[in-house]
Amino acid sequence: MTAGPQDQILNRRELASALLAALEKRHEVLDAIVDSDDHEAAVAAVSGLLATSPANAAVVLALQLGRLTRLERDRLSDEIANLDATLKWLPEQRPAATGEGFRLRPFSTSDADTALFAKRSAEQFDESGEPWSADRVEAERAEGLRRIDDESAAWFVCEDVSGGEPASVGLVFGELTGHEVNIAVWVAPESRKKGYGLAALKESRTELAAYFPGTTVVVRAPAGR
Repeated sequence: MTAGPQDQILNRRELASALLAALEKRHEVLDAIVDSDDHEAAVAAVSGLLATSPANAAVVLALQLGRLTRLERDRLSDEIANLDATLKWLPEQRPAATGEGFRLRPFSTSDADTALFAKRSAEQFDESGEPWSADRVEAERAEGLRRIDDESAAWFVCEDVSGGEPASVGLVFGELTGHEVNIAVWVAPESRKKGYGLAALKESRTELAAYFPGTTVVVRAPAGR
């Protein structure tokens, strides 16, 4: 399950930003590490202090003392600037792309999830170019639920939980075909251009790896929404 070019650049930018922040807050980072009971607690403490992922926090903990220099800080600043120059958009322009305050949960038979699927289906068209009928929408939903029960599909609801109360912002469809998982990401119109699509792809890789180990992911939808 490999990341796309934009995804890879953003991941590297997040790591470089975390390392730069660690250098600038080196005293607070050291205090957090010393006050932790074990390595796992230290990772969690540094992750919270730097507002970064546990994986990036683990890299910070492995940072050698010889790199705590002004030269290293300047190098990281230059790297971030160079990465920004290759991005189509910056994380601050689409804050949801970092994955902070974002989660996936399994699609259910609830009225809310049914309504969300209907909203997505309103953008689907049949072979004649006509929007899906209500019967077609319900048939597609029922068939999807059957595949989920058969463990040949995994559907998720994208939720923004940064405001405390979860807000549904899109859907992820993972469909198993042989040794491949086809992923389709749909983001609700009012939530587009904020980075939810990329956050969904990042999170769905982990989820789908657990559902379908040893498979290859094929993306069928833009990631940058």
